[in-house]
Amino acid sequence: MSTVSPVAPTSSSTSTSTAAAASSTATVNYNDFLQLMVSELKNQDPTQPTDPTQYLSQLASFSQVEQQLNTNNKLSTMMTSQALEQADATIGKTVTSSDGSVTGTVSSVAINSSGGLTATLSNGNTLVLGNGETLS
Repeated sequence: MSTVSPVAPTSSSTSTSTAAAASSTATVNYNDFLQLMVSELKNQDPTQPTDPTQYLSQLASFSQVEQQLNTNNKLSTMMTSQALEQADATIGKTVTSSDGSVTGTVSSVAINSSGGLTATLSNGNTLVLGNGETLS
């Protein structure tokens, strides 16, 4: 297994973790939602009961959203893993841009905010990978 050159942390990683911590305190998870729904059922006015189909509809919607969020998190993890594998495979190789204007040996690779790879070459140039470059 080859080693990957260290990538300098960016301010976006700090802001992302701060935003994630803030959003986790402002969200309701599935168990909290069920507890709120049961409390609402216990405390409803017996002379004007709420339609049970509304509760089931809310429960189904909440469940679907939670599943979609879990799927998005897993997909994001897989994409990051794939980008790291690609980065590892490019270090030490010679890369040439699609138009031939930039060429050099890849000394380090960083994952940019969109999930793409930006290679830093030994001659100091940078090149965004994934646009038809040639690796050798």
